Amino acid sequence: MSTKAAPIRRDWLSKTIAGTVLGFTLALGASGLFDLASAALPLGVRAQLAMWLVPPVWLGVLSFCYLFGSGARAWLWLGAANLLAFGLWGAVRLI
Repeated sequence: MSTKAAPIRRDWLSKTIAGTVLGFTLALGASGLFDLASAALPLGVRAQLAMWLVPPVWLGVLSFCYLFGSGARAWLWLGAANLLAFGLWGAVRLI
């Protein structure tokens, strides 16, 4: 009884680039949203927390981008998450 292993998908490069580029912009959006949400903190503390929020979010997105079914889905979902994050950031900035 032999089971044939599933072949390696060829779109890992597309997922990697999506996770790198869109993950970074998503991390920046999350940092901006955190900065707006924590306006009560002193500027020095708020800036440090917002700055140090970027690497974990970015690396988390980059780690999980390989769970998408295809590279196109990774680009689509991460692009939509970026639009949502920056749209929310812009809406809160206007208010």
